[in-house]
Amino acid sequence: QVQLVESGGGLVQAGGSLRLSCVASGGIFRLNTMGWYRQAPGKQRDLVATITSGGTTNYADSVKGRFTISRDNAKNTVYLQMISLKPEDTAVYYCYKRTITNTEYWGKGTLVTVST
Repeated sequence: QVQLVESGGGLVQAGGSLRLSCVASGGIFRLNTMGWYRQAPGKQRDLVATITSGGTTNYADSVKGRFTISRDNAKNTVYLQMISLKPEDTAVYYCYKRTITNTEYWGKGTLVTVST
């Protein structure tokens, strides 16, 4: 059974930092593309960042230079390091997994709130 469990969300002041973690179970982690999406209140879910099995990363323009995605295959974990946070980064952040057969899975999300 595939599970994605996020942690690390919380309340932070603008300019602060947070690191999100997502532990994956089920499947072969090292073969999967992993990523983070976010959904702000009243808005659609948008891509934040992805990382392939080979380590290639992709970022939304709005987070380039501030967010870094990484993975630890030995721990079945993907991370999102976020610095210089802005109020507009406030959202529920979802962990994402895509298998080699293009099956997609989602975590339940972790809330990040950035105050002014």
